[in-house]
Amino acid sequence: MENINIETNADSLEKDWNVLVKKLSLQFDGDLDVSGILFLIGLQELGIGYRKYSKDQKLDVMHIAVCTLLEPYGYYTFEGRDTDGWPHWKRNEKLPYLKAEQQQAMMKQAILEYFEENGIIDSE
Repeated sequence: MENINIETNADSLEKDWNVLVKKLSLQFDGDLDVSGILFLIGLQELGIGYRKYSKDQKLDVMHIAVCTLLEPYGYYTFEGRDTDGWPHWKRNEKLPYLKAEQQQAMMKQAILEYFEENGIIDSE
């Protein structure tokens, strides 16, 4: 199982992160943070278009993003979509215990890789 390298150069990670946030914030006309970007990724992966979501549905959309981002590292396996079109994953392995700043760095790294793989940002 491939692990996310959270020991990446923190300066490089933050620089790349800030470039992505600036690009997305301009595109979506507002300041975005990790949660906002997770929501955008979740909506993209859900693929059922814009509509009003309840608070619980918004959390579910963000969970879609987390599963999508961590699937390449072996933590989740995509199982398919239900009759309403919502994707479902099976958890393969518990995530390692991480401090809050390590969790944040891990998600930022996974988000950057997602946008690179999908051609939204250039990898350098």
